[in-house]
Amino acid sequence: MKTIKTNEDWNAAIQSKNAIIMFSAVWCPDCVIVKPIMREIEEEYGQFSYYYVDRDEHVELCQEYDIFGIPSFLAFSNGKETGRYVDKQRKSKEQIENFLGSLG
Repeated sequence: MKTIKTNEDWNAAIQSKNAIIMFSAVWCPDCVIVKPIMREIEEEYGQFSYYYVDRDEHVELCQEYDIFGIPSFLAFSNGKETGRYVDKQRKSKEQIENFLGSLG
């Protein structure tokens, strides 16, 4: 998973094909649980490119995209949002896989 650090990184990520962007934070206990699951998911769903956004470092970006609960996921392809899995609850591997499967 590549870390998005700058606006240029963000723009490159969302312009790529089949980008999955995970919003998280180092202090988030639910995110810590999801982190090892994401390694497995990246291997199983290799058709996507995976990116990480630290919510605390990119507050304005989170506000712009209505990311108020973490971990949360946005999907983009060629600059267009193609899906979102955004809520305050912990995500299971099955739920994340269902989200990825819904992207077609």
